[in-house]
Formats: sequence, C-alpha cells, structure tokens
Amino acid sequence: MTSFSIKTFGCRVNQAEAFLWSDLFQKRGLNYEKDLSQSDLVIVNSCTLTSRADSDVRNFIRKVSRTNPGARLIVTGCYVERVPEEFRRMPQVWRIFSNTEKDDLAQEVLSLVSRKEKNLIVPFRSRALVKIQDGCNFCCTFCIIPRVRGKSVSFKKREILSQIKEFIGQGFKEIVLTGIHICSYGADLKPESSLLRLLQEISSLDGIGKVRLSSLDPRFLDDPLIECITKNEKICPHFHISLQSGSNGIIQRMGRKIKIADYKRILTRLREISPLASLGADIIVGFPGETDDDFRESYSFLDQSPLTYFHVFSYSPRPGTLASSWQQINSKVVKERAALLRDLSRRKNTSFRRLLLGMEFDAIVIKKEKTGTVVLTSNYFKVFVSNCPCREREEVRVKITEVDEEHTSGEIVNFPGH
Repeated sequence: MTSFSIKTFGCRVNQAEAFLWSDLFQKRGLNYEKDLSQSDLVIVNSCTLTSRADSDVRNFIRKVSRTNPGARLIVTGCYVERVPEEFRRMPQVWRIFSNTEKDDLAQEVLSLVSRKEKNLIVPFRSRALVKIQDGCNFCCTFCIIPRVRGKSVSFKKREILSQIKEFIGQGFKEIVLTGIHICSYGADLKPESSLLRLLQEISSLDGIGKVRLSSLDPRFLDDPLIECITKNEKICPHFHISLQSGSNGIIQRMGRKIKIADYKRILTRLREISPLASLGADIIVGFPGETDDDFRESYSFLDQSPLTYFHVFSYSPRPGTLASSWQQINSKVVKERAALLRDLSRRKNTSFRRLLLGMEFDAIVIKKEKTGTVVLTSNYFKVFVSNCPCREREEVRVKITEVDEEHTSGEIVNFPGH
C-alpha cells in the first residue's frame, strides 16, 4: 500500500490544506505515515513569507533526500508559486505544483493508489482545520502573499458547513477556521455574506464543540463582530490580531490604514468583555525606516497593552514588494530589537498565565507522550498533565496547578464519561 507524509510550513492555511489532503488520501486507500523516512511519498506545502521560511523549506528537502532517497517528493505552496524554477533544478523533487494547481496535486497523488478500500483514518491533527477563504485584496508594502495567493476568494457557505459537519461526525471537538484574510470572508460572494454571519451559522450546528479563529485584521473588527466572538460560548476566547507594529509612523509606511489608537480601543474592548482570553499579535521588527523613536513607541505600546503574547518577526525583504527597495536597517540592530520584544512577550505571557493558577478551563488533548499528556485550553495554553486517561482529540476539563517561565502544568478534573 502506498504511504504518504505531509510537511507544512508557514500559516494555518497550509495546515488546513494538508489536513484535507490527509483525510482524502486515507479515504481513497493511501496509508498516512508519520515517519518521513518510511514514506513512499512526501508532500511539502511551502511558505515564502520570510527568507527564513525559504531556507527552512530547502533544508527540509535536503534532509528528506538524505534520509529517504527513494521517496517521491512533491512540492507546492507559496515558495513554489514565487520561484518555481528553483525547484525544477532540484533533482530530488519529483513534481511541483503552484497554488492554483493544488487540485491537480490531489489527483496526481490519488493516481498512485493501488487499491480503493477505505483505511482506518489516522487524524493528521488533533483539531480539524477548515479553510474558509484564500488570498488577500490588500497590498501592504512588506507582504508577498497577495502576489502568490491572489485576490480574496471566499468558499461557499454550504461547502464549509458540510465539511465541518463531516469533521464533527469524525469526532473532532474543535474546529479551527483558517484563511489568508478571514475577516474578508463573504464580501465576494453573491449574495454577499460576512464572517459574522458564518460564525453564527457554524456555532448553531448540532454537535459543534469549540470554534477557534485564526488571525484577525483589526481594521475589520467592528462592534458586532467583537460582540459575537467574545460572547459566543462556542468560540474560543483566543484572539490573534494582525498588528505588525505599535508605531504610527511604521504602520503608515507599511500601508496599513489604521492608527495605534484604534488598536488600543479594540484590544481594550476585547479584554473588557473577555478577561481570560489570550490576546496575541504578529509584530514585525526592523522594518525599513524604523528609527529608535519608532521602536520605543512600539515597545511602549506593546508593554502597556493587554496582549498576552506576540509573535516577533525580523523584517525580511521579499523581492517584488515595495519595501524591499527601501534602505534596510542594520541586521545587528534588528536582532537586538527582536530580542527585546521576544523577552517582553515572554514576561507578559508568564504574568498572564500566573493569573490563571487554580482556575479550570475546557481543553482538547493534543498530544500523548510517555511522560504525560499535553492539552490545549480554549484560551490557547498548552498544559502538561502527568495523568490523563483520555485520547487525542477528546475534550477534558483541566485545572492550572503550576506556572513557570517556560511551562504550564495542571491536572484533569473532568473528562468524557465522568
């Protein structure tokens, strides 16, 4: 029986695509192999958001070539879309597919199936990822994604709901909604729809567990949407905001039409309504033209904000974007600033987790290990539990018992059947 493995890089959209491929391939008779060195077929869904992402993809391909030289290697994703000729020169790559050819990729893989019987499906992830939208209509000066993903395209509501119902039937207790710009959902549909309307329908489905949202654009977070995501008990209290900077000057140079005062208002509102929610953000440091004053302004904003964590990215010039032609900041300065922000994020995150000591949260079992179990709380904390009888994907109730700078520990206080 043909076996396959999938390696995803970058965003949750890539993860959602891989999740669907895994489900489809197993239903059609392929065997999912977690060990890449033992797989007949290795699919790489690439990312090109930063030069580091490009490097990670290349290194992975070289690793597969060494450890599993007989595997058929298929590469797709944004890196392939941007520079397909790089992969055509790699002898270890069997096939390449652009983002627009991903349906062809699925058919290519299925053509290798020697039998059609259904397998016992091994979940690719402990939570089901559902892509509701792709592409982006904005042209931020630093971002290559609109070029490699195209304009915003929303998937039909009936297709999304059907997919979610199937995953509910498979036993998934958490659905993660993904997209390049999910706040744009529905604007291109006829009749027009919105993320708000979609969430209302999803949360009313029979058997639905928790719904988690991927990155949200603050420019689209109006009061009705904020009310929905913070007060609907089906939606996880975890909101990751695409901020990029805490400096008005840098935000303007990035081409993002929003003010820091708007960020502050939105974050304050989210915290007021949902005091135990995780509030995260993406932050780019070292953007061209970022002065010491700009960085201090950004640092101060992040320090005083209710954010509980942020993902810090050192600016990486992407060929074809406007900002790539601007004068770049000294790499040593960028590294120092990034280290300061990552330290701030760690301290804010530790402080917030310590507030949760003794509290109980809904969670999903995401990983079983020899030494214990890792569960993910609805408000996005990985908690290590030494004794948990539940399997991956199952819902539990966990109490936070210990917090340090690196880890959160807890104990199971309730699980299915008890």
